[in-house]
Amino acid sequence: MTSQNLEKAACTHQLTLAEFLHTEKEKHNLCPTLCLIIQDIAQRCQQISQRVRTGQLGGVLGSLDQENIQGEVQQKLDIIANDMLLDNHHWHSGLAAIASEEMDDIYVLNGQANAPYLLLFDPLDGSSNINVNVSIGTIFSILKNPKSKLTEKSFLQPGHQQVAAGYAIYGPQTMLVFTVGHGVYGFTLEPNLGIWVLTHKQIKIPKQTKEFAINMSNMRHWWPAVRHYIDDCLAGKLGQLKKDYNMRWVASMVADVHRILMRGGVFMYPRDQRPDVLSGKLRLLYEANPMSLIITQAGGLAIDNPEPLLEIAPKELHQRVGVILGSKDEVTTIINYFKEHK
Repeated sequence: MTSQNLEKAACTHQLTLAEFLHTEKEKHNLCPTLCLIIQDIAQRCQQISQRVRTGQLGGVLGSLDQENIQGEVQQKLDIIANDMLLDNHHWHSGLAAIASEEMDDIYVLNGQANAPYLLLFDPLDGSSNINVNVSIGTIFSILKNPKSKLTEKSFLQPGHQQVAAGYAIYGPQTMLVFTVGHGVYGFTLEPNLGIWVLTHKQIKIPKQTKEFAINMSNMRHWWPAVRHYIDDCLAGKLGQLKKDYNMRWVASMVADVHRILMRGGVFMYPRDQRPDVLSGKLRLLYEANPMSLIITQAGGLAIDNPEPLLEIAPKELHQRVGVILGSKDEVTTIINYFKEHK
């Protein structure tokens, strides 16, 4: 039997993305339009994955002499991925408008302003890692369209109102991980057949952990609660937490959160005392909200010093927040540190 036949045989025993969404539609009365939008997103992530894999051979590496609205230098792949996700020729008619971390304003699809759903995305999270061949990804969030006049305010909904959220990670395998409010599921792309296969059912984060992810180079800027917690982690069994910790930091949110989702841990990009990080570093609508929904659906917690992230009412499209998320018991411990330091 050839390798391709073996792949086909393996896939026949697992649900494809389309089959899974059909099952969810029947089981949870999931909106058919939402299912089709998720399939559209998966198709575009597959196309982005193909471009990412070409690397230098495809001429997609390197940066451009321009910045996005965030003040960040854009990589070639940032623009390529953004354009792939914006292409409105094949979007399902149920999608009214799109907001991207790479764009100043929202993008309304032609003739679809009254469609039922809105899409937000970070087209290529971790793009600073593109040129060194480290895992990167695409993050997305889907909201209901309020159906009033479609403006930027239509997107300013707290995270608990998301109807779906997920990410694609372009690593050794390309995976699509998402939730529609009934748990978290992971699909792996079978590249030869071009199909997404269900490989991770009802993902659950271990409640306890001995692993944290944080950029230690910012230690001198942290607020006392964060500094105290990390000091106790580093103290190991001799410290207040009574256990030895490992530290991991990829500097790609998708990669760090995916690892935590798979084996437990806590991811921290908190607010700190630098003027440009007083309100946080990561984007609420494009990064924090979708990742927080996934983490909480998998049994974890997500906070911003220490307010629940999914309860924050957005005030602007590109709002930044502090992000701490992961294993439930560990995040609860961090909340107690914030209470101690007020």
